Amino acid sequence: MIETGLHGKVVIVTGAAAGIGFATAVRFSLEGCHVVAWDVVQCQHCPPDWHGMQVDVSDSAAVDEAAKAVEKKFGHIDVLVNNAGILRDGQLVKMRDGALAGRMTDEDFDRVIGVNLKGVFHCTRAVAPHMIRQHSGVILNASSVVALYGNFGQTNYIASKAGVIGMTRVWARELGRYGIRVNAVAPGLVETDILKNMPEKVLEEMRRKTPLGRLGKPEEIAEAYVWLASDAASFITGAVLSADGGIVTGT
Repeated sequence: MIETGLHGKVVIVTGAAAGIGFATAVRFSLEGCHVVAWDVVQCQHCPPDWHGMQVDVSDSAAVDEAAKAVEKKFGHIDVLVNNAGILRDGQLVKMRDGALAGRMTDEDFDRVIGVNLKGVFHCTRAVAPHMIRQHSGVILNASSVVALYGNFGQTNYIASKAGVIGMTRVWARELGRYGIRVNAVAPGLVETDILKNMPEKVLEEMRRKTPLGRLGKPEEIAEAYVWLASDAASFITGAVLSADGGIVTGT
């Protein structure tokens, strides 16, 4: 295994109970990191050496308290992976025979923004002072390729993921002077439980549009996060790394 400089680092991964978050936490653990797994639900499959915490990233007070607890326990926070995210898909409006038949609700819009965008804001705001004091740190944010090209029925999700890209670039400028790097990963369609409710014809169409001809695996996205956190990426900040099998090119 290539030396990454991550051994002994304290890494917070949000949304770590399943999917990409779980795979990312596992991958950092293999590097010898102290993994702090944050999720809104109890992590049923987390190894005993992980420090699991139930944290709702949309709750700013809960995030602040959790960050203080991590710093108190370990003395430092080295990497934050803002992975937690949800979907509440729906068209902006639906028309039938010239009449309004439905529309995206305020609740669905606000909930996705609250987790996917404000959650990233809350966690980064809570962790940044600890990293500034130690004059080092890496912040990695989960965006999505749909933030780059749009997607039908995902107004709220795309607004959140495009916002994450914007915040990533702002924070790279603001925090770079303190030795903190901030980058984003934009995954394509990845084989996780979130796809279970997606029609097979939609998945097949996405495979067709992807130059590599398949969906991604959570472990492949985890590799992107670990590389960006490692010493190998020490001069990279403010970047958005597409891990999408080439689907942006394919579209």
